[in-house]
Amino acid sequence: MDLRIYKSLWGMTGPLEEQFQQIKAAGYDGVESAAQEIKEPKKFQDLLKDHQLSYVALVYTEGPEHVDEMKRRINDAMRYSPKKIVAHAGRDTMSFGKTIRFFEQALRLEEELSIPIAHETHRRRPLYSPMNTLVLLRELPDIRVNADFSHWCCVTESMLEDHAEAVMMAARRAIHVHGRVGYENGPQVPDPRIPEWEDRVRKHESWWDTIIASHLTRHERELTFVPEFGPPTYMQTIPATGHPASDLWDVCLWSANRFREQFKRSV
Repeated sequence: MDLRIYKSLWGMTGPLEEQFQQIKAAGYDGVESAAQEIKEPKKFQDLLKDHQLSYVALVYTEGPEHVDEMKRRINDAMRYSPKKIVAHAGRDTMSFGKTIRFFEQALRLEEELSIPIAHETHRRRPLYSPMNTLVLLRELPDIRVNADFSHWCCVTESMLEDHAEAVMMAARRAIHVHGRVGYENGPQVPDPRIPEWEDRVRKHESWWDTIIASHLTRHERELTFVPEFGPPTYMQTIPATGHPASDLWDVCLWSANRFREQFKRSV
């Protein structure tokens, strides 16, 4: 099984050409970005080709017709030949019945378009909590997940000690990973490289080990991973100055390299 690490464009600045050059030089295999935020489609296509980078598309819906909106967003993304879709679709405010119908329609859409759709474990979305996700995944055995467990830490104010079954089920359904490290009071530690956060980093790595093991069991050809740390104000800032608590590029690259080592040990 191969590992493919993608760099999120979230928080990157400067001309798009420079962003792609920096990503390629750092050894990433592809880029991940919101399809609806691509302002220059031809340039984006050319840069992917020129730098031989793959693409994972994020699609967002605001509703009220989430399935129709998701279909439009995915159709727009298809021009960039994405390897898979990460769906920020649906809402946590939908009733249980409406959520089930939404996912059933999403599964039909996935089959129709012949592209994997990973539904993210994200706040504000149907899979926002381990409790909700466990129930939904039991009801819908074909739903696949983008695992971002940092959100669940924040939602439950815990390191998920009481949610082992939900973590295990989500890990087994995961086809993509957002490797940000969260903690009890937020979805992103200030800097995962410093010793005071090592226990949270190792906790997340234990969950990612389960995802790696599940991929091996399923005989998957590759695992895709994004060190998706966010910029200010998602990242903590220094009071009064507003300066970021750490360097976003360096943190993401450190996380990518650390996961490469974890993957080597596990495979």
